[in-house]
Amino acid sequence: MRTSIFKHISNPKDFKSKLLHWSNQFREVIFLDSNNYQQEYSSYDVIVALDAFTSIKTDYTNSFQDLFEYQSRTKDWLFGYLSYDLKNDTEDLKSNNSDGLDFPDLYFFQPKRLFLLKGNQLEIQYLNMVANEVEFDFEEIINVQFSILNSPESLNIQQRISKDNYLKKVSKMLDYINRGDIYEANFCMEFFAYDSLIDPLETYKKLNEISEPPFAVYFKNDKQYLLSASPERYLRKEETKVITQPIKGTAKRSLDIVRDIQLKNELSLNEKERSENIMIVDLVRNDLSHTATKGSVNVEELCGLYTFKQVHQMISTVVSEVDFTISPIEIIKTTFPMGSMTGAPKISAMKIIEELEETKRGLYSGAVGYFTPNGDFDFNVVIRSILYNESNQYLSFSVGSAITSLSNPEMEYEECLLKAKAMFEVLK
Repeated sequence: MRTSIFKHISNPKDFKSKLLHWSNQFREVIFLDSNNYQQEYSSYDVIVALDAFTSIKTDYTNSFQDLFEYQSRTKDWLFGYLSYDLKNDTEDLKSNNSDGLDFPDLYFFQPKRLFLLKGNQLEIQYLNMVANEVEFDFEEIINVQFSILNSPESLNIQQRISKDNYLKKVSKMLDYINRGDIYEANFCMEFFAYDSLIDPLETYKKLNEISEPPFAVYFKNDKQYLLSASPERYLRKEETKVITQPIKGTAKRSLDIVRDIQLKNELSLNEKERSENIMIVDLVRNDLSHTATKGSVNVEELCGLYTFKQVHQMISTVVSEVDFTISPIEIIKTTFPMGSMTGAPKISAMKIIEELEETKRGLYSGAVGYFTPNGDFDFNVVIRSILYNESNQYLSFSVGSAITSLSNPEMEYEECLLKAKAMFEVLK
């Protein structure tokens, strides 16, 4: 079905840039970049999927069943996304808030062209129907010429929820927590711009350059774009092992080395930040147990500290084993949406989120990734991301924080602004 060719790449960084620009000519593009971030669970440095042969696009109704049928029938590499609102397929939930982006709730495609880069080794996998184009395409990539475009005029970025209203809504969420309805919930707010004209590729490059996260994504589906600098893995499957790595706990960076170390140490000792993380670890342990073999759910790392260019983060790693007969779609369905973007108890948190937020989350706090032909998969969490619909010139990015009984509304607001910093820097 696919023809594989291997190439030695002497300068992976230069090749990666050329590959990104060359890829943008296609209608469907997913460019996944680890930015050479050293992590235990990783197959490739860069994965690029282009040019759909088949695809699936649907709203949330029966979405997981449709995806199961598509993945079972295709048995090939599939790339795409799951939007947050697929929660409405698995639970009695609704998404009635405003939506300026109008993306499908679920979209996956089977690429004709696939590039897998690890170190200096590039594997090119083309469907046989285009296999005779491999060498021609490779030469085009090597010789591609591109120029950096001028930045567009500053956008009129608006805030969906004012600061005063944000503080009131967080106070309302604290009322729910104190009443015992929830222990924790991730509360998000949107920044948006109408009549926005941007170059999505150049915007992605700038966002990635200032963040260099391990789960960066440039996604294009005709006129719909995701430009993501995500640091977080949602879920990965390696044969019978399942891995999830929720992020909860954030601290700003400092240019002063001593102060930067101090901020990181303070994060490790922060009772509120640690409790956020531990509550979500308990939640994802329960989620994994739905498909895990008995006694196999294990916390490999609790509240580990990791440093990125913009922030320090607290990350835990939870794993399980699954029987080989379990469908990869079932593993995703029973853990989605990810606990780090919902709260605990999960269903109650999602109901309260819908009540207090003012924007349909859509692809934000969903997941982007891929399935392999043998049913393994790897998906990120869509955060620190810009979403753009070129057709109606609507641009959106959202940020959020976890609200617990220890939350201070003012500090939660400041955390949101810290997370929005990279997007503002790129767009302004």
